[in-house]
Amino acid sequence: MTDWLSVRRGDVPLILSLPHTGTEIPAEYENNFISPWLARCDTDWWVHQLYDFAASEFDATIVRTSVSRSVIDVNRDPSGTSLYPGQATTELCPTTTFDGDYLYKENGAPNSVDISARREKYFAPYHFAIANELSRLRALYPVVILYDCHSIRSFVPRLFKGVLPELNIGTNGGRSCAGGLSRRVVDLCAESGRSHILDGRFKGGWITRHHAAPSKGVHAMQMEIACRAYLREPIEPVTERNWPPEFDATFAAPLRDVLRRILCACREFAALASKSRP
Repeated sequence: MTDWLSVRRGDVPLILSLPHTGTEIPAEYENNFISPWLARCDTDWWVHQLYDFAASEFDATIVRTSVSRSVIDVNRDPSGTSLYPGQATTELCPTTTFDGDYLYKENGAPNSVDISARREKYFAPYHFAIANELSRLRALYPVVILYDCHSIRSFVPRLFKGVLPELNIGTNGGRSCAGGLSRRVVDLCAESGRSHILDGRFKGGWITRHHAAPSKGVHAMQMEIACRAYLREPIEPVTERNWPPEFDATFAAPLRDVLRRILCACREFAALASKSRP
């Protein structure tokens, strides 16, 4: 536990990771950014509120960083290698927004020494916390689910063509979790009537790929939600005037019901799979 990293410990075999909901920019970095708004533009806005039922209703473990992804993105390969070769993406310590707008003032971008320091200060503790919670829960249950929570604007031409499906399930091409779990989640998305895809543009980042170990009882899944599914997302390009929209619990309620069913399916899968393991 630190002032920027929170771990809510639950007693069921379900962990929620919230790597991109943070908006804090430590004082030593803030003057290097062109603007505070640009530095926070790509936040997964209000996802922690979207899933706030997971603690009270499911007793899930929740790991969250309050530091902005523009400082360091804890869902990237720490070596700096792209997780999506050949496709536009942002770096471990991003220098641009999703739209390609430069984040830093001249000579303000982090160098290799700065990146290494941020990796040690923020990246490593976040992943240690996830690994620690997985180890704690694996001592109690044969099977544990790691569910990585994300959102993104529905239309980002630099990253993908057209309009993104509302629900984007990532399992690293089926390698991070059992097919039975991903099929159940896909079925629930289909039953909701919302557009969805399995392992489309977003297949899961470092969190999903690094911590998953299905053969050892750790099944990981990323859920990337298009913002229009739970926010009044503007149609026109985003500006400081229209972004981010406010979180409206009433507007988000239908999606929250879908997410409840998905988390319930994750919990049920862990329980059933645990019975079948020695």
